[in-house]
Amino acid sequence: MATPWYSEGLQFSCTQCGNCCTGAPGYVWVEAGEIEALADQLGVSLTEFQAMYTRQVGKHRSLRERSNGDCVFFERGKGCTVYEARPTQCRTWPFWESTVETREDWKRTQEGCPGAGHGQFFTAEEITQRVRARRV
Repeated sequence: MATPWYSEGLQFSCTQCGNCCTGAPGYVWVEAGEIEALADQLGVSLTEFQAMYTRQVGKHRSLRERSNGDCVFFERGKGCTVYEARPTQCRTWPFWESTVETREDWKRTQEGCPGAGHGQFFTAEEITQRVRARRV
């Protein structure tokens, strides 16, 4: 396997700005264990959580969004209201294949994410683990 361009590691600390949680519609994939953790955090049954907060997309489930594309769990001025139980897709941000494949991808990520390139240091191994964990 080739050495990644980020072999010296990268920095990231979430600022809870919401840039990755808001805007254009998309998908936040959730698996059974994540749905259970989110339901527990909110104090609702699995059935109630799935009906209120998820949607079926093919074989997978995604969190619902508000009509403007914002994640249903993001509140302006407050941030992610389920941060401790957030899904793997959210936990691995900004270390996704599409954001770290090239140095240019990372630069674009930094333009939209104030925490990218600042704060906590992640080794190349940690970044690669997050990239792999995010693949659906």
